Amino acid sequence: QMQMLESGGGLVQAGESLRLSCAASGRIFRGYATAWFRQTPGKEREFVVVSSGSGASTYYSDSVKGRFTLSRDNAKNTMYLQMNSMKPEDTAVYYCAAGPESSRFSGIVYTRDADYNYWGPGTQVTVSS
Repeated sequence: QMQMLESGGGLVQAGESLRLSCAASGRIFRGYATAWFRQTPGKEREFVVVSSGSGASTYYSDSVKGRFTLSRDNAKNTMYLQMNSMKPEDTAVYYCAAGPESSRFSGIVYTRDADYNYWGPGTQVTVSS
């Protein structure tokens, strides 16, 4: 079984930056779509960004385009979410996820939480105004 673990959450002020990490217990990237989601109490889990197994394709939600960046260190089986110009509405529990990708990857197809079968427990991010 694959295990994933997020880290790096915390409290920041609006306009500041934060970087989250997600470590996987196996070689998760090749053949897997990897993604970040977030969730606020009382709301459904929200898609943030997804990357193809090769890393050649990345798709961001409109709410984070231009502010957030997904990157990977394949040798460490770790991916990152760099969050800049943070806003109070970015406050949420952030989750990393992975799921087998099809032979033809299309990022827009992998925006549902049901597309992923491996999840970390989440890390809290709070942005003060």
